[in-house]
Amino acid sequence: MAFGRSRPAEEPPVEQVRWEAVHKFVIGSVERPLTAKRKRVVMGLTAVRVPKGGKDRRVLAPCAYPGSGLTLYEDPGARRLLCSVDAPEEVDGERRHVVRDAGGEPIGTIRRIAPRRPFKHTWRIDQPGHPEIVGRNEWAGGQGVLKAAMALADSAMGMGIEGGDQRSKPRTLEWRAGDRTVMVSGGGEEVTIRASWLDRRLAFAFALLGDR
Repeated sequence: MAFGRSRPAEEPPVEQVRWEAVHKFVIGSVERPLTAKRKRVVMGLTAVRVPKGGKDRRVLAPCAYPGSGLTLYEDPGARRLLCSVDAPEEVDGERRHVVRDAGGEPIGTIRRIAPRRPFKHTWRIDQPGHPEIVGRNEWAGGQGVLKAAMALADSAMGMGIEGGDQRSKPRTLEWRAGDRTVMVSGGGEEVTIRASWLDRRLAFAFALLGDR
């Protein structure tokens, strides 16, 4: 009879998932995150990754892979283009990125709106056939100005104490079309999609651009 610690059961390979119906994703290289039953992080290729499985066996399954520039591919070998993001154009004080499908046809536009103090910049997504999607930050609301002022005061105090090298935490954006929440993003790093009609490639494109 053998004594000692038993080896953990080998986990099955992480299969790629379809991108069309993704509801939550991140862009990163972690394939198997730490859990109560998994003591080591397993890395993979940088990809658009979708959380799957239970909390103890959670995996981040790939559905698309970044290529050179602002491009995404359906395969890790970068042979099947999924979408691409044009270089920005400055139009009426906005920075606009056209998002194109594999054939080069536009599928929508992502617009970055210049900031108005004390607020940060905001975003818009235009998808043909649907209402404009407005990215609202956590300060957008009845007490927005008060929250912004408090944040600015906290930032000034932090600069005085730490020499000005503190980094602000990523903000959460709520993306709305009219009175409906279409998407929620956290710093451009984690995105949750709530509207079935949103073209996932537009959400992926925003994550590639990042909230900056």
